[in-house]
Amino acid sequence: MTASREASAYILEKLAKMIAIEDGGVLDEAVKAITGAKRVFVYGVGRSGLVARAFAMRLVQLGIDCFFIGETITPIVKAGDLVIIVSNTGATMSAVQTANIARRVGAKVLAVIGNRHSKLAQAANVCLTIPEEKDEKRAKYAPLATLFEVASLVQLDGIVAQVMVALGETEATMRGRHAIMV
Repeated sequence: MTASREASAYILEKLAKMIAIEDGGVLDEAVKAITGAKRVFVYGVGRSGLVARAFAMRLVQLGIDCFFIGETITPIVKAGDLVIIVSNTGATMSAVQTANIARRVGAKVLAVIGNRHSKLAQAANVCLTIPEEKDEKRAKYAPLATLFEVASLVQLDGIVAQVMVALGETEATMRGRHAIMV
């Protein structure tokens, strides 16, 4: 087996375990926070930011007013809004500051984190924890935070299915909000 096939098999095996850890109650809380918010803002740095952006795109396709924090056209977060922050360590300074500012203005914070005991976890209303199990193969097959990032993307896309049900959305209604290439 080639190294890329070994790495893919390793990543898939670990993802299934990581996603199965979180209890359904927290997922229900996350869905309730998303569907109950006036607007949703997402934030993340680096590859976690890419995961946050991908999730934001799905939320827009669900008909939710959603913005990425840091873009020039992003409005100000206000009371009644939800801020979703993706951060493996939960210690990224800008992520923690964003959470604290959001809470100060009356917004709720949903943190997607790898460390339940982090500063970001302490600042959040809801913590969706995706812990990474470390072993001797992780550094070789899934370096840095690969497992967290991919597991976060999969877990958040799973939440999309539950939000679809809660909002009465279908793939067909979402397709109507999908970007059209010209």
